[in-house]
Amino acid sequence: MGPLDLQSRKLRTPHTSSKQSSLFFWVTVLITIAVLLAIVGTLQYRWSTEIRRAAEVRLGGLLESTMMKWHLDFYSEISAVCTALQIGPDSGARDSREDYLQRYTRWSRPANNDDSMENIYTNPELVKDIYIWETSTSGSPSLLRLNADKERIERSPVPPDLQSLLARLEKNSSSLRVALHAWEQDEVPYQHHARDERLTPSHMLRGDAVAGWQFDEAVPAIVHPIFRHVSRRPLPAKASSDDEPVDWVVAVLNLETIERRILPGLAQRYFAGSRGLKYKVAVITAGRTQRLLYSSDTDFVPRDVLTSDAVMNIFGSPLEGSGGQLWQTEIDSDTLKREDWHRFSSPVWFPVIQRASENGPWLLVLRNRNGPLDGAVTKVWRGHMLTSGVVLLLLATSVVLVVVSSRRAEALANLQMDFVTSVSHELRTPLTAILSVGQNITDGFASDLKLYGWLITTQVRKEIDLVDQILSFASTKKGAKNYVLQPLDLTNVLDQVRRDTATIFERSGFTVDFEIAPSLPPILGDLRFLCRCLQNLIGNAAKYSGQSRWIGVSAELEELGNPNEGVQISVTDRGIGIRSSELLQIFEPFYRSPSVLAAQVHGTGLGLSVTKHLAEAMGGRVSVLSEPGLGSVFTLHFRVAAALESEMVA
Repeated sequence: MGPLDLQSRKLRTPHTSSKQSSLFFWVTVLITIAVLLAIVGTLQYRWSTEIRRAAEVRLGGLLESTMMKWHLDFYSEISAVCTALQIGPDSGARDSREDYLQRYTRWSRPANNDDSMENIYTNPELVKDIYIWETSTSGSPSLLRLNADKERIERSPVPPDLQSLLARLEKNSSSLRVALHAWEQDEVPYQHHARDERLTPSHMLRGDAVAGWQFDEAVPAIVHPIFRHVSRRPLPAKASSDDEPVDWVVAVLNLETIERRILPGLAQRYFAGSRGLKYKVAVITAGRTQRLLYSSDTDFVPRDVLTSDAVMNIFGSPLEGSGGQLWQTEIDSDTLKREDWHRFSSPVWFPVIQRASENGPWLLVLRNRNGPLDGAVTKVWRGHMLTSGVVLLLLATSVVLVVVSSRRAEALANLQMDFVTSVSHELRTPLTAILSVGQNITDGFASDLKLYGWLITTQVRKEIDLVDQILSFASTKKGAKNYVLQPLDLTNVLDQVRRDTATIFERSGFTVDFEIAPSLPPILGDLRFLCRCLQNLIGNAAKYSGQSRWIGVSAELEELGNPNEGVQISVTDRGIGIRSSELLQIFEPFYRSPSVLAAQVHGTGLGLSVTKHLAEAMGGRVSVLSEPGLGSVFTLHFRVAAALESEMVA
């Protein structure tokens, strides 16, 4: 290995190391940015998911609040008769049957149905009948009906729909404490509920039974235990004992009024918008045999409970193992793992009498007309996620573009530095030669002035060519049109190129063969620019010819398809050739192949770029065919002047 090789290796090693370190730096930057973007995307997804859940809970809370208001008004309608009968905490210990008759009569008269605050919930149509079920006597119990129209108490046969209820009340009439827990199942003692830790607060409210009223969803009816008193007898000085047998007040509700007036009115009051009901509303009984009490839409049926937005148990959830097993099954179902607001129970106003497994709770069922509420929230969430994803993608694209632009800027800076170095070397070499020749002439050592004159002329011509190359590149970048297009005879053009290059190539030992097809039509171009293009191609062929000392220049017709035709001028060499991966890069400014740099072939990297721009400025183009080790063929393609002029006239 010679000293020149060692020196060139030393020069190349820092440059290669710098490229490797730069590549490592940018790869690290890209990986870091990718990790940061992944973290931001993950956090964005989590935040959006939390916001979606919060939105669902907020909408569910608003809907639940509206349903609770609906429930409060519905309870007020039913509890109006309780207020009218005025059965206090003493369970009527100081009242007689005639007292209840008078109160019921006053409440049911239309004259009292005004808009005063005292009678705001007065609705006599809600009550179908009021009975007193006498179970405190030693004989068979009797049923008394309060006739408000005739203001008298009448004996009444037991209606079929009340038989089961009255039998249960009779069974639980031994004392007031037992009667207050008549709503409980037969197999569950009333003392048990206060000790069962599994019961919810709603269940515990049932056990208190402060008001004493109990609700039967099957009839429907509300009942209250009372102490028995014989009419027109003085009341005892002390209240009756809790251990004495009790009678019952049974208020049978008018189901038709509930279905046709109360439920539709409440639906309009709480679930209607400017364009009608915003929700499909239904009230059903969810026992083994479901029953539809009210539906705002004919297509909204009980089987839609499982797919509804919200379902409220109007009178509270029943105990496990009771007639509300269906409702409890829905709560425990794996298919209904949703937010709490989708399935909930209202506050317990009346303990519900559980009599048979086929009797289920009353349910208020809602479904949004525009689709499920959580579906609407999910749709908005998906839109936000899509927008966030697009923004994140744009951010990632911007970062990648910045990195790519930085890499290109760095590469361009390196190319420019290489260009400055190459130009400096190209300028210094001729100047050094001229200085040496001039010094020899000054010192009187110039024996052959003709040879020294040729050396000076050659080196000055190289300087001029280099300056012209740089000026041509600058003019193409600025887009300056300092050329004149005119018909050119290729024979004259190639003769001038031969004269300009003959002396240089003859002394360098090159053989340049010119082959021109006869009768070539003139082409439209600029003589100076076309000569510059050919000189650049011939100079490159000489520079990269390797051991070969032959260059071929040919001009011939090119068939472009009738009636179009053109002329192609080719410059062929048998040099080192160009790899296919570099063919698209060789026309870029300042680009020089790594193999050329390794071989220390001098150049600026502007020749082919200037040639391409000048050819295109004259309406032509340049192409290349090359194979490593076999040589290259660069071809200039031009249209004939006659064809271009005819197209311009047309």
